[in-house]
Amino acid sequence: MAADASAAPPAMAGPKGPLADFWDSFSENRGAVAGLVLLVLIALLAIFADLVAPYSPIEQFREFSKAPPVWEDGGTWRFVLGTDALGRDMLSRLIHGARVSLFIGLSVMVVSVTIGIVLGLAAAFAGGLFDTIVMRIMDLIIAVPSLVLAILVVAILGPSLTNTIVAVTVVYLPRYVRLVRASALAEIGKDYVTAARTVGVGRIRLMFVTVLPNCLAPLIVQAALGVSDAILEAAALGFLGLGAQPPIPEWGSMLADSREFIRSDPWIVTLPGLAILFTVVSINLMGDGLRDAFDPKLKRS
Repeated sequence: MAADASAAPPAMAGPKGPLADFWDSFSENRGAVAGLVLLVLIALLAIFADLVAPYSPIEQFREFSKAPPVWEDGGTWRFVLGTDALGRDMLSRLIHGARVSLFIGLSVMVVSVTIGIVLGLAAAFAGGLFDTIVMRIMDLIIAVPSLVLAILVVAILGPSLTNTIVAVTVVYLPRYVRLVRASALAEIGKDYVTAARTVGVGRIRLMFVTVLPNCLAPLIVQAALGVSDAILEAAALGFLGLGAQPPIPEWGSMLADSREFIRSDPWIVTLPGLAILFTVVSINLMGDGLRDAFDPKLKRS
């Protein structure tokens, strides 16, 4: 008796979920994937800095002051990236500096996005005098150069890590308020909002549950890119001596402390600069990938 040799047809793959579709669009940009990998590595170093760093960032080895990195003549594997003028291990300070810089960037982003969402939605829904007042204040902030405004805020509040976060938040708040307001105004007139109002949805629920989710795509992209801007702004304040104060190992202040050695011991000033460069570039590359993934017009066929 002959056996049935007919093969069953292969099962059809089910539709992809939104996360899988998002990853497919994001991963098409190889630069974005590389930026994400580098950023994850930097973030892991920052999170586990106490375990990864060979020494405390403030521990001084006076007998090894300005020791060169291991690839230079006189370098030692004890201090792979050398030491600074006070004999502190550069590798340990860079790793702990990643924690400080990423904390500043993320804190500024979270506070700015939160306040921006509230003010932007309130201005879009309230309209009238409130909208005018909020937007004119934002225009006034934008009219002042960002670094000048940040210096002014820190000069008033005093130099510290907390006040650096406050100053940079004030500088970058308008971009989120304006973005949320514009996105909300584009959504308010659509049918789903009219239907929600017709069935009696309250103002707060309408703002934060109905309209806000449809404004998140450009906001997420702007927030991701805003982290790198905040890191750069904080580094500029630190370089001017108005950011995080010693002995906190912040990259901008490390640059300021070592600028006098740019000719004699260039690694002391070069390494913090490279740390800022790699972090900002990785965030910007990832932000480009997010923009491509969220914007249907930019998705590759």
